[in-house]
Amino acid sequence: MRMPAAAIGFCKDGVTRFSPLHTVRRMSTSDKRAKFIVVTGCTRGCGRALAEWFIAQGHVIAGCGRREDGVSTLRKKFGPPHDFTLVDMADDDAVMRWAARLIITHGAPDLLVNNAAVIARNAPLWKVPVDEVSATLAVNVGGTVNAIRHFIPAIITRGHGVIVNFSSGWGRSTSPDVAIYCASKWAIEGLTQALAQELPKGVAAVALNPGIIDTEMLRSCFGGSASAYPKPADWAKSAGPFLLGLGPKDNGSSVNVPGVPGE
Repeated sequence: MRMPAAAIGFCKDGVTRFSPLHTVRRMSTSDKRAKFIVVTGCTRGCGRALAEWFIAQGHVIAGCGRREDGVSTLRKKFGPPHDFTLVDMADDDAVMRWAARLIITHGAPDLLVNNAAVIARNAPLWKVPVDEVSATLAVNVGGTVNAIRHFIPAIITRGHGVIVNFSSGWGRSTSPDVAIYCASKWAIEGLTQALAQELPKGVAAVALNPGIIDTEMLRSCFGGSASAYPKPADWAKSAGPFLLGLGPKDNGSSVNVPGVPGE
């Protein structure tokens, strides 16, 4: 059932707002335990693996990515009630429209997984091209903020939900030649802790270090040695249950996926 259009609006500050006179309705499923989960950056790597694992467990997934072929493949593989959309998380207007549509059709997410990220080329800070600096910060930090701004009003109205912001081992330590990526993930740690202090009871924000996983991004840094680490699909078997177990008690925590290298 679709909620009345009057229940959703866009304020001058660009944040999606909700009228307290209306209830955000969730899409019904045959399994009352099923959660509605939003995963950003789901066309490859950890995001793709998580989305597929959650679906296999009977949950309803909405995901986005910037790769048209990846979105198309997911749409063909997983039909409704799952929803996959081409969205650039750095584009606030696009994120606003995407979030508004999902909230109308599916309701507020039980779990918002802010996974979308990019990495600049490996180089000393002063040699990283300015466009790569801007893109890394715009997606990794700005994209996370955009998702939070446009989903969280509905989550707060509903009264419960968990926001997981992907950090990194490089959000808690540093290495040469990845300074901009480190900066973006250290920002996620601070952003998440501050956000947690702003949230009402029942809603939680958590910074997650996923560990070291053999993804395309890791190969750009580690080269062939990335193959020594878990594949995304294997990682998701540990990460998925861990994320589903997070709740209000974890608000403001910096957590690691148990049993994964680099935790």
